[in-house]
Amino acid sequence: MSTTVAFWRRPWIAPLLFVTVAFLAFSVPRYLTLDPTRSLLPIRENAPLHYPALVLHIFLGSVALLASCFQVWPWFRSRYPSIHRLLGRAYVSTALPAAVLAIPVSIYGHTGFVGSAGNLLLSTVWFATTVAGFRMARQRRFQEHRRWMIRSFALGMSIVVNRLWGVLMIAVVVPLITSTDAEAEALMMPAFTATVWLSWVVNLLLAEWWIERTSRRRPTAAPRRDDRTSGTPSLQPPEPAQRSS
Repeated sequence: MSTTVAFWRRPWIAPLLFVTVAFLAFSVPRYLTLDPTRSLLPIRENAPLHYPALVLHIFLGSVALLASCFQVWPWFRSRYPSIHRLLGRAYVSTALPAAVLAIPVSIYGHTGFVGSAGNLLLSTVWFATTVAGFRMARQRRFQEHRRWMIRSFALGMSIVVNRLWGVLMIAVVVPLITSTDAEAEALMMPAFTATVWLSWVVNLLLAEWWIERTSRRRPTAAPRRDDRTSGTPSLQPPEPAQRSS
């Protein structure tokens, strides 16, 4: 009998897909027109590469986000291993250039020095974790592959979480604004800067917590005879030979 966990036993996948698709449906269409005036982010007129880099970053990042949702779904990985490998290649092929393109987008951004530094560090760590995860898969070190790709997924999803932190920061800051535009700008800039850092640092900490939690749980779930299946990185329990009692 297969020990693959039924898809409905992972209730978090539906909200994850819904939030990701909703985010992309709201964010991406305006960039399909290739009209800089429709950009949600301010575009620097004296930087001709700013808007093209932003558009490519968004298009490639969108593919990476959608692919990653299926990559972290244990049932999908176990049921469709060939598609899992295909989507894995698609994720790496889009996440890496998206991370590189985030560098000029961050440099030309309007979040100030500290905010730009946060985005630059995010893009660097996202690139590094994705490369590490890909290398582990190529070397068939699947447990390490799983850990690195969980980190990469968490960092990639920070753009979605960024909007949630942004709403929270606005809710906190707006009541503090009394009159002038200068006061509003002075209060909002630190809030936007905090949003940049919180969106990926908190995600990465949660990823580390999840990795440690599942790593501690795995050995205790194993039977005495070590019959683990090492070919597919998964959050599933191991697949020992079971006997009816």
